[in-house]
Amino acid sequence: MKNIAVIGAGTMGNGIAHTFAQKGFKVQLIDISQQSLDKGLATITKNLDRMIAKEKISEADKEATLANISTYTNIKEGVEYADLVVEAATENVDLKLKIFRELSEACSEDTILASNTSSISITQIAAVTNRPEMVIGMHFMNPVPIMKLVEIIRGYNTSDEVTNTIMEMSKTLGKVPVEVNDYPGFVANRILMPMINESIETLYNGVAGVSEIDTVMKLGMAHPMGPLQLADFIGLDVCLSILNVMYEGFKNPKYAPCPLLVNMVMAGKLGVKSGEGFYDYSENRKAENVSKQFL
Repeated sequence: MKNIAVIGAGTMGNGIAHTFAQKGFKVQLIDISQQSLDKGLATITKNLDRMIAKEKISEADKEATLANISTYTNIKEGVEYADLVVEAATENVDLKLKIFRELSEACSEDTILASNTSSISITQIAAVTNRPEMVIGMHFMNPVPIMKLVEIIRGYNTSDEVTNTIMEMSKTLGKVPVEVNDYPGFVANRILMPMINESIETLYNGVAGVSEIDTVMKLGMAHPMGPLQLADFIGLDVCLSILNVMYEGFKNPKYAPCPLLVNMVMAGKLGVKSGEGFYDYSENRKAENVSKQFL
């Protein structure tokens, strides 16, 4: 495999494009918005500059990585020569199904179709294509260039050959692939999101404050960041979406999102991306100042 198409130039998409390009793959980064593509390339450039400052790569490495990335606003043009397509669009099932229907028609018959979904059924996504055996999940972790884990999710019809190919490819990226089966939330979010939701419930019920909850988990459980800080980093809208997928998938009330989370998302308090969530990021992007509503 040499040509990799990545759909979506947001946080996950530009991180995936960066990772493949840095390893020498030709990457076609696709987004409906040229502004999003420009912003994605700017983020990749900034992250490469940060790696240069830390002496992890050279200026030549940066230039080679950027040269491996081309941008497109048209899916059909962007995937024309792709050996693998990695979809990293918004975590919305209708949008993903629409994209995969289009990919099914636009891609050559031997192109593998992967989704970076963090919770949506790969089997459901595969069912709208003409090649369900060639559809697989590649759930990268954020920030993609740094985090080692990739959850490889087999749909009901995903072939052994495709699974093995993607497992091996993930290793060439310097990642550690872990194969999991196709159930709501997979492994990472099936465990993580209930913890985050319970942390929000703990705040909602007045057991402790934002920084107190995070401090307990950081110092008591050796977590690198507290669950409320992590929720802000992921995006509260994304957390809500994943919890809703699991709640609908299992019909189990333990996955029902906390009313506080629902209200914050409706109010546009989405975390780092909106400038405020459980913490206020108006002065810096570090979780140092608790949002006024929780003081």
